[in-house]
Amino acid sequence: MKTFFIFLGALSLLLGLVGIFVPLLPTTPFLLLTAALWVRSSPRLYAWLLSHRRLGTYIRNFRENRAIPLHAKILSVALLWASMLYCIFAVVDEWWWAQLGLLAVAAGVTWHILSFATLRR
Repeated sequence: MKTFFIFLGALSLLLGLVGIFVPLLPTTPFLLLTAALWVRSSPRLYAWLLSHRRLGTYIRNFRENRAIPLHAKILSVALLWASMLYCIFAVVDEWWWAQLGLLAVAAGVTWHILSFATLRR
């Protein structure tokens, strides 16, 4: 079972890393899932994840403060809207129902991101 959890943690980590660059794929939940899987299966991998210079801060900030840094909120929302507006006006410009759907998704994800507290340093 430990090997299975390590594999699922690695898969979750991969999805979290992709989520850094893809606006609709969340990073933090996948990193939190990775931490939860690795804490039960591999203390060494869990310690590596928490001490990682970039990824560890996602987990520690969210676990300790349930907050997102202001720069991460701004960047996330800006990239989300840039990609969604491009899709709305350039990709699905003939399907009004798809445009409304994408607009609704963008608004929902924006609300979700902004609903978390802002991390003050």
